[in-house]
Amino acid sequence: MIDISDNTRVHAYSLAALARYFLKLGTFGFGGPVALIGYMHRDLVEQRQWITEEEYREGLALAQLAPGPLAAQLGIYLGYVHYGVWGATLTGLAFVLPSFVMVVLLGMAYQQFGGLPWMQSVFYGVGSAVIGIIGLSCYKLTIKSVSKLEAAAIKSKWILWLFFTVMAVVTAITEREEVWLFIALGLGYMVIKAPPKWLQRSSTPLSVLLLAGTGFWTVDPGKLLQLALFFTEAGAFVFGSGLAIIPFLHAGVVNKMAWLNEQQFLDSVAVAMITPGPVVITVGFIGFLVSGFAGAAVAALGVFLPCFVFTVLPAPYFKKISKNESIKAFVDGITASVVGALVGSVFVIGSRSIVDVPSAVIAVATALALIYLKKLQEPYLILIAAVVGFCLKEYLL
Repeated sequence: MIDISDNTRVHAYSLAALARYFLKLGTFGFGGPVALIGYMHRDLVEQRQWITEEEYREGLALAQLAPGPLAAQLGIYLGYVHYGVWGATLTGLAFVLPSFVMVVLLGMAYQQFGGLPWMQSVFYGVGSAVIGIIGLSCYKLTIKSVSKLEAAAIKSKWILWLFFTVMAVVTAITEREEVWLFIALGLGYMVIKAPPKWLQRSSTPLSVLLLAGTGFWTVDPGKLLQLALFFTEAGAFVFGSGLAIIPFLHAGVVNKMAWLNEQQFLDSVAVAMITPGPVVITVGFIGFLVSGFAGAAVAALGVFLPCFVFTVLPAPYFKKISKNESIKAFVDGITASVVGALVGSVFVIGSRSIVDVPSAVIAVATALALIYLKKLQEPYLILIAAVVGFCLKEYLL
């Protein structure tokens, strides 16, 4: 394996070629985080052989271990492997930039036409489809991050299931995410499963630890700092998938800050579903609605900056970090809690978005289509739902 700290060697590809690849992936890479990391393996490991299998696996492990959207973090790590910080920076920018431009353009159109009846009819179907997509994603994330829905698996992971259930119920009832509870549950699982050596030698009670126009030029300076702080915090607590950020965003931008209403938030998630690149780019659309292009830029920078930092800083030391059982247990506890919060958030959003029988049918049909029509990707389902919603609202309802 090539030492990732050795950035002076001649490699099989140039940094410009790698940046061009990620620019193309960010432009045409549909299907969400699982599909995107699959494309990277196929293209960079199997076909072009720019990255070794071991380097790819190390990057994937780091992306799953540290906070940050999975696909973006893996791309940043692969840029770092042979070209250091410059490689990480350029690949990250190339990957995120196309979808950022798209959500800004969609935000401009939304601001211009969002109040028109036909636009509202379109998003009637889109919002229902998004609930179906997120609901199915919750199931997939649950069996991947917690355990399969089998008696033996649930019994062996009962603590994670307890954390999952607690966060789902708390989020559904309070309609907000308690970040301190994520940390507490993560620490709790670490203490139970793999307490660090210093803790094993300490007499500190465990209970103490567990309690620890188009709107383009629209700028609201007072909100820019709020946007920066909120989305930086959001970026620091996204584990495994961009969808995991949804409950945090919903609690903040809808319930706490009241920057968006329920329909606007659903529309923001839908925009992320129909654009390529990382799903978490929905923050750019939200930022645009709040404070124009400046808000979109601040929101995107806030979310992806922690992702960049959490990838680049531990990369040289990751071999040692990845073998630390205490850190693994801490992340397992947080991940189960985050997925539970996502389930609770879907309940909250769905209870307000599924307003009648047709919208419920659209949501269920979307989930079933994803299960049984494997080649039908989310962007196409969103477009189909848009047409169905428009026809229902304009001609039948």
